Amino acid sequence: MKHLLAIAAVAALAPCAVLAQETPGSHFIANWDLDASGAVSVAEITERREMVFNMFDNDQNGMLDAEEYVMFDETRAADMEMNAGGHGKGGDRMQVGLTLAFNDTNQDGAVSMEEFISQSAAWVAQVDRDGDGEITAGDFGPQGS
Repeated sequence: MKHLLAIAAVAALAPCAVLAQETPGSHFIANWDLDASGAVSVAEITERREMVFNMFDNDQNGMLDAEEYVMFDETRAADMEMNAGGHGKGGDRMQVGLTLAFNDTNQDGAVSMEEFISQSAAWVAQVDRDGDGEITAGDFGPQGS
């Protein structure tokens, strides 16, 4: 049941797969660009990451344990499969920012809300190829586009 709720939550956030396949990164931008400006700021990443964390913290203890992280990974994989063309080049860099390894800064095998949120700026920096402090469609696709 929890797995179905998590999938439903991600599906509710996801735009139509056809839209997601039009431009590299459009699936990500459509889901994370809260003010629809075409750019995802650190503030938007932080706000959305808090929402995502709360969706998967099933026991509401402020930690994503190994079991909850497995569900998080499975749900993200299902979302990527359903919206396969949406990230294009740059999608792998984007996915790393949601992994347990990236977010478990104290390496205790679980991720606290504080750890997850504190990695927001590092995640933007990892995906932001042009260094403008935001993630836009230009940060995806072939280098130099």
